[in-house]
Amino acid sequence: MSSQNRFTTATTFFVRYAETDAMGIVHHSSYIVYLEEARSDYTRQRGSDYAEFERGGLYLAVTEVNVRYVRPARYGQQITIKTWLEAVQSRGMTFGYELSNPADGEIHATGTTRHICINREGQVVKIPEAWRSWSEG
Repeated sequence: MSSQNRFTTATTFFVRYAETDAMGIVHHSSYIVYLEEARSDYTRQRGSDYAEFERGGLYLAVTEVNVRYVRPARYGQQITIKTWLEAVQSRGMTFGYELSNPADGEIHATGTTRHICINREGQVVKIPEAWRSWSEG
């Protein structure tokens, strides 16, 4: 799917003090939480709630996280995370992310997360058709 046709969400928030290090720069571990929040927002904007997915006995376990840090984000500034679905397989999916400053468009980080669908027993299962159809735009 071309980048022009893919469904992309934008999640904007202010960096909180607790997410920074002693220099006032966002700690690298905070970016993982940011990606999770953006991914949850993506599912809500697609008309599904991740909590509902879990109530149905399915989970999207994170199998890989990649973050490329481009420039530091700081306490008090706004961050916008664009989120999209890069790939969907029968049992897994990959999300893409771009974190930027909405005031100037400067990119702070880019990343991806890979997930595998499991049931309550931890067995790998197929992703529900409703979620697989997201790859169609």
